[in-house]
Amino acid sequence: MTANANLFAALRAAFPADLDATAVETDDELRYSWRDLDRASAMLANLLDSLDLPAGSRIAVQVDKSVEAMLLYLAVLRAGHVFLPLNTAYQSAEIEYFVRNAEPAVVVCSPKNFGWVSKIAFQAGTRNVFTLGDDRTGSLLDRAAVQSDVHQAVQRQADDLAAILYTSGTTGRSKGAMLTHGNLLSNAQVLKDYWGWTEGDVLVHALPIFHVHGLFVAIHGALLNGSRILWHARFDPKRVIADLPRATVFMGVPTLYVRMLAEAALTKEQCASMRLFIAGSAPLLPETFNAWRERTGHTILERYGMSETIMLTSNPYRTKDGERRPGTVGFPLPGVGLRVCNDQDREVAQGEIGGIQVKGPNVFKGYWRMPEKTAEEFTKDGWFKTGDVGKIDDRGYVHIVGRSKDLIISGGYNVYPAEIEGYINEMPGVAESALVGVPHPDFGEVGVAVVVPKAGAQVQADAVVAALKSRLANFKIPKKCFVVPELPRNTMGKVQKNLLREQHRDLFR
Repeated sequence: MTANANLFAALRAAFPADLDATAVETDDELRYSWRDLDRASAMLANLLDSLDLPAGSRIAVQVDKSVEAMLLYLAVLRAGHVFLPLNTAYQSAEIEYFVRNAEPAVVVCSPKNFGWVSKIAFQAGTRNVFTLGDDRTGSLLDRAAVQSDVHQAVQRQADDLAAILYTSGTTGRSKGAMLTHGNLLSNAQVLKDYWGWTEGDVLVHALPIFHVHGLFVAIHGALLNGSRILWHARFDPKRVIADLPRATVFMGVPTLYVRMLAEAALTKEQCASMRLFIAGSAPLLPETFNAWRERTGHTILERYGMSETIMLTSNPYRTKDGERRPGTVGFPLPGVGLRVCNDQDREVAQGEIGGIQVKGPNVFKGYWRMPEKTAEEFTKDGWFKTGDVGKIDDRGYVHIVGRSKDLIISGGYNVYPAEIEGYINEMPGVAESALVGVPHPDFGEVGVAVVVPKAGAQVQADAVVAALKSRLANFKIPKKCFVVPELPRNTMGKVQKNLLREQHRDLFR
């Protein structure tokens, strides 16, 4: 028999020899040993086996963050099924779409949502609906409690599906990105080496686990290294900072870093044991990058990835590989091909802006039940079109300029929002900004700037536009500017530009 390519088998093989050592320690003082992780995931896998599900069934999960939710993920891999994590913010219309589209054999939801979720699931033909609370309650654990705590991981090939992640669906219906055991394991192994994971590392985990960042990058990183996890059910800057002296690695979205910088307890002394701070899922402002280095003595490592590919690029961890540069996402990871192309899929010259295309063992298998969409997103020579717009500078660092769908074409000229936002963010009193395109009768589309001032600062919309006029070509200047208390964000901290576009779409009509 060939070696088992089941991702769980690789994670389990990396458990330390001492299975009674602490694997996970929660913010409410619960401790789980490596033996607990092995036994509990076996019991959950045996429960799934007992349901006589078709091979490779989808298991849809919308629950609050808990160690048990992570164990369910491991159990789904172990039993050879396909994990389908769903954002806890999704409401009934969204859940109905996902359930009808993915046709899961099992749905697991929070106890408080069982009434409406089970109704949707049963009507769509799902036969098994369980509950799982963040306090170790629910029918899932009750049913698993009587199962054996021994389980042999199901044989899987590297190309077999391990997970489906639905994209945020800011343009049209969400698409289910199909990730294989090979996609996930290859990326985890590359990151283990590239980010210098070492014996004794301890991870502070304060991210959601329905997303690539928290579920795959963070959890796979710690488990593949046999590292202890300090588990935070939700992000509280004070509690995370209090845990830093016991940890070495932290992963967060930029918003988390901004919130920690607002705490007086964040000092160089508090971060003395830390080895690495990693940021991703949304752009990190150079101001945050510099403020963090000044306060803590640590330089944040920014990286870039997406649901369809897991991680693609990273600023260097080791000094010999280069410096960590603000405003960039570093170099393509080992084994990842990355090129910047024009609309004809031809590479542009160095420093020129174009669409980012990638290739490698981490790139997904395609979109669930969308063969035409999958074909559209790959070039004839097999490169995946990420939808991100960027450039590669003369030192090989990748810069993300924006999403292709955020590109503004005004009077026939291309306007890249990230460029204009960069200038606005440097202005006195500005905390952050977003530029979106809205319909215009003369130009087809024009930019509208939405600006958030720093606490206590006064920012005038007219002054922002006037300052830009002295620095940029006229076609790049926003036709309107609004000053607001905050920008709309999703749960991963990304600015929801689709909401801003919708809000201002009738400005010039």
